[in-house]
Amino acid sequence: MSDSVVLFRPVGRKELDLIIEADMRAFPPRLDWQPIFYPVLNVKYATQIARDWNTKDGAVGYVTRLAVNGEFIAGYEAHQVGSKVHLEHWIPAGELADFNLNLVGPIEFIAAFRGDPPESDERALAEARALSAAAQARYVG
Repeated sequence: MSDSVVLFRPVGRKELDLIIEADMRAFPPRLDWQPIFYPVLNVKYATQIARDWNTKDGAVGYVTRLAVNGEFIAGYEAHQVGSKVHLEHWIPAGELADFNLNLVGPIEFIAAFRGDPPESDERALAEARALSAAAQARYVG
């Protein structure tokens, strides 16, 4: 296997719960109206989305860190969708299961945001990490 590549993914609470249900080893299938899954290439962009978009209406936005097989992700071009920091891979929804099979290790929660204006929420992050630890303890690889 080639080296792994570290990517990031901003998520809301519903997606967080589904990741935990998958023992921190998979992202949930896309909804019918979501044609792509987009992991992002840097923590700055993931933080921007989690903090500025996922916190609407009192929700919490989380940033995940994941590692994926480098050879696998090399098959997906990085797309710039704004400034030079806005880089993401576009994984077709039908290929998400293959993406999940190429994850290297568990998905990690590295930040959480809440409020108006949104600020770092250490309590929400600690809760996500505790749920994550319990899920990983269940995992039998």
